[in-house]
Amino acid sequence: MRIEVKPPVWQDFRLVPSALVLWLGVLTGLLWNWWVALAGGLAAFAVAVVLAWRWRASNRRWFAGAGALMVAGLVLAGPLAVRLCQAQHDPLSTLAARNMTATVRATVDERPKPIESAGYAGQQAGPRSVVVKATVRLAESAGEPVATRGRVVLLAPFQSWSKLLPGQDVTAMGSLALPRDADLTVAAVYVRGPPVAVTDPSWWQRAAESTREALRRACSVLSEDAAGLVPGLVVGDTSGVPVQVQREFTDAGLSHLMAVSGSNLAVVAGAVLLLLRALRVGPRLSAMVAGLVVVGFVVLTGGEPSVLRAGAMGVVGLLALALGRRRSALPALAAAVCVLVVYDPAMAVSFGFALSVVATSGLVLLAPRWVDTMTRRGMPPGLAEGLAIPLAAFLVTAPVIAGMAGQVSVVSIAANVLAAPVVAPATVLGVLTALIATFWPAAATLPALAAGPEAHWLLLVARHASRVPGAVLPWPGGWWGGLLALVAVAVLVVVLRRPRFRVGLALALVCVLLIVVPVRMIRPGWPPAGWAMVACDVGQGDAEVLATAEPGRAIVVDTGPEPGPVDECLARLDVDRVPLVVLSHLHADHISGLESVFDGRSVGAVAVGPGRMPEWAWRQVRQVADRHGVPLLELELGQRLDWPGLSMEVIGPRHIGSQQHDDADGTNINNASVVVRARTPAGRVLLTGDVELLAQGDLLDGGADLHAEVLKVPHHGSRFSNPRFLAAVAPRLALISVGAGNDYGHPSKSTVDALVTDGALVTRTDTDGDTAVVADNGEPAVVRRGK
Repeated sequence: MRIEVKPPVWQDFRLVPSALVLWLGVLTGLLWNWWVALAGGLAAFAVAVVLAWRWRASNRRWFAGAGALMVAGLVLAGPLAVRLCQAQHDPLSTLAARNMTATVRATVDERPKPIESAGYAGQQAGPRSVVVKATVRLAESAGEPVATRGRVVLLAPFQSWSKLLPGQDVTAMGSLALPRDADLTVAAVYVRGPPVAVTDPSWWQRAAESTREALRRACSVLSEDAAGLVPGLVVGDTSGVPVQVQREFTDAGLSHLMAVSGSNLAVVAGAVLLLLRALRVGPRLSAMVAGLVVVGFVVLTGGEPSVLRAGAMGVVGLLALALGRRRSALPALAAAVCVLVVYDPAMAVSFGFALSVVATSGLVLLAPRWVDTMTRRGMPPGLAEGLAIPLAAFLVTAPVIAGMAGQVSVVSIAANVLAAPVVAPATVLGVLTALIATFWPAAATLPALAAGPEAHWLLLVARHASRVPGAVLPWPGGWWGGLLALVAVAVLVVVLRRPRFRVGLALALVCVLLIVVPVRMIRPGWPPAGWAMVACDVGQGDAEVLATAEPGRAIVVDTGPEPGPVDECLARLDVDRVPLVVLSHLHADHISGLESVFDGRSVGAVAVGPGRMPEWAWRQVRQVADRHGVPLLELELGQRLDWPGLSMEVIGPRHIGSQQHDDADGTNINNASVVVRARTPAGRVLLTGDVELLAQGDLLDGGADLHAEVLKVPHHGSRFSNPRFLAAVAPRLALISVGAGNDYGHPSKSTVDALVTDGALVTRTDTDGDTAVVADNGEPAVVRRGK
């Protein structure tokens, strides 16, 4: 969509104060107290009365703006303040503060949102629960009715609750808790059972879900990543997007592409209007048809806050088109903000809503001026638009994204510039796929295949951008973090607008470079030269890499609890060939990253021990190996494997028996872990999987030579470590692979103390990040990458 540079469009700001008063008034009322909104509304009304009196004759244009501000002040001090007061003093909130149990009859407001969980032990990675936003119709606690019509958040099991649709009534029983979000939600309900007495959804919600399902099926002809991405681009359905892809899009500053907003609607409605214009359809009929498309698109995407904002603004703009009065987009945006905040005050604290509003504001106010400036200085219009649009979007959305994600992507501008040319074609082709798939599924594969190259380009941009060193900078999260980022952006804009300040900024950057670059040159880089082993920071799980004498070639032992981290660790080590992947046992925190090891690398084989439990894990490992056409091997006790510069010997498990069977706490599976002793240039390394007391005792009683200079501490340093076993190993370095803030108490203080007492240097991936073992005059030494 091209931006008209000339003639310049006069922007009508008269509705902007009203929109800001309503939005900021409700925002402060929700974050602090309802009386803040009341006071703000009264203050706005008083100011508007004074301005209207002063402008009644001298400034007729802004007199109307003062009148709108009066109305906004009255609405904020009246109905909105009352709604906030009712929500903050709802009887269900009182019960939630006491952690009571209640039964609620509620209407589902939005599609359930899955909560992704990393795999651990026998728990498979993926969604285990959902968040369902609903409005209470009836409530009962301790046999007594509760007078409430408030909103609740249901946290419920994924399997039985994920298929609900907006508009369905359900009954649920659960324990109450105070909500975490500062919106109109009065309580969180922790539900354990399935929904009861579920009503049928409306026909249009059934039709929308059928269309979304048809889109997912049609996109299945694409690769796994692209098949999940296209529905995300079109309707915001990220259920099929792998966790690794979501992380890469976030780090690259492209996550907004999978959050349906005004840009999606603009592309779809713009394509419809261009088609109707080509068919010489009049403006009124075009507006009506485009309006129907807007309504249908909002229903199809589930009515998310950003989509409702875009839909409301689109309706206002289309009404102006139908009446023949073309106005700028700014009054439409301000009117949409007013209408939506009054309709649903909770939007005032929605990051998605804020992201959509400020992005549109930047495109309306900043981008055209920047394009005009660039073209006047000789830059081609197409290139000027390609630079100005993502730059304006990044500048105005950076504070919101910083507060929402708790980080700042410094590669966002470049990534958005590279992604921009394919977003519109991919969206239009995806919409065509969804429409055709509802009545002719076979034909829908054609536009889906046509959307494939665009999707793969976006995946490529996100992957490479996210892996740029320093691509993501940490930042305080929440609204205060967003406010801090807003101040930083404002200061940057002021500095860049003044020549003297620009010189000072350039000098400051030169000073930083003079300090930082020499330090980077003196400080050992990553990976360290001659590394023999690396314990990868993959969170609460295990992933170790053993180097061979051939550059780029290494053995991987275990792959972590989710796709992505092990792939990033291997990429940092420049490993592109993996002769063997060893899975010590089939718990999720050791196998769930297996798929990502194959990403851009040649893998020779996957090796496992004797265990075949849990069944889902064994099935997953087989499927990954079959999909990539690599053999699946079983390691046997005493087996020796050799590569240049590296040899490995299997010394456990010594007794399998019942260890092959599943159990409640996973102890049997842990004790069936493959135990490997490796010889490296840095000394002997003992890789122990998650062996616990029984398997450690078997190794001691079997008379195996357990001594090693480097020990991968069993089971993330749990308390189930035999001091005799640790003493028999007598390591100089003890590497603990563990996730920060885990709920399992890993590593145990007793285990760490025992290692330190025996003279070992203990490292932890949760505090040290990737940890490398290198040879230092024939002795092992450790290099920490840091967090």
